[in-house]
Amino acid sequence: MSDNHHDQAHEDHTGPVKTPKQMLLLSFFSFVVPIFLIIGLVFYVTSANKEAPGADDAEKAVAMRIQKVGAVEIRDANRPLKSGEEVYKAQCAACHAIGAAGAPKFADAGAWGPRIKTGLESLINSALKGKGAMGAQGGGDFSDIEVGRAAAFMANAGGAKFEEPKAPAAPATPAETK
Repeated sequence: MSDNHHDQAHEDHTGPVKTPKQMLLLSFFSFVVPIFLIIGLVFYVTSANKEAPGADDAEKAVAMRIQKVGAVEIRDANRPLKSGEEVYKAQCAACHAIGAAGAPKFADAGAWGPRIKTGLESLINSALKGKGAMGAQGGGDFSDIEVGRAAAFMANAGGAKFEEPKAPAAPATPAETK
């Protein structure tokens, strides 16, 4: 009985490797195969340029991948400001004309009433920073004053009596101050 118990205890403490051949195979698969996998991956990564999916021109694909993150756009700061109606037609009408994504329809006094009560500054702030499904309009094709003019135009069509924001006064030149 003690011999049987001793054999069972010996079996519980031994690993899955029972023969030297098994040990050799285990060593081979544990060390040599991963080395070959690493060498294969390094060869694949350092081999010729890979085309981007859907790109016919490899040079264009590479240029797209390494393009700069930001861009600078130079605009004419002295151009005349657009009116609220012009900005509305160019930027806002796509959603506000049909009421897309919960946008208050143009000239709908019922939808604009609660928004008008918050004041023009609140409407301009919502337009510039975005609200709900409407994305931020600030920093786009139109200046903040032009976006404010569009907000006043739409609110006035909905029953408000807001004055359209004016352009800031030009700073006085030294010759004018003397």
